[in-house]
Amino acid sequence: MLRFTKRADYGLIAVHYIACNQESGPVSAKRIAEEFRIPGELLAKILQRLAKKGIIDSQNGPKGGYVLAGSPVEITVGQVVRALEGPINIVSCLDNHSCPQISRCNLRRPVLKIQAGISYMLDTMTLAELLADDVPMPELALNP
Repeated sequence: MLRFTKRADYGLIAVHYIACNQESGPVSAKRIAEEFRIPGELLAKILQRLAKKGIIDSQNGPKGGYVLAGSPVEITVGQVVRALEGPINIVSCLDNHSCPQISRCNLRRPVLKIQAGISYMLDTMTLAELLADDVPMPELALNP
């Protein structure tokens, strides 16, 4: 089953929350952790990594916290996930050329096609879309 890790899930929750509250100023890690019952230490590491990768900015001081480093229309879900998880590979053999099955594998091309579709969806969905009430659903998701 394909699913986000807790780190990616919490990172997307945090970035979405920061984007939703950006007009109120910086959002503290404590506020996010309490709102979503995320372990504070884990969230702090996630937010530090997102700041290091340029997705969010941290602001110090008594009214400090985190703000988006760019506009919600410029930041994609793919950027957030890659900042936290590295390259997106649905199977480990895509970047591992020492796979013992590589000479007889008949799934490499179809899996690469699936990989490309997932990457495209993540790289074209912006935070602005996540903030909208009407997040577009792909046609395939509507007609399984």
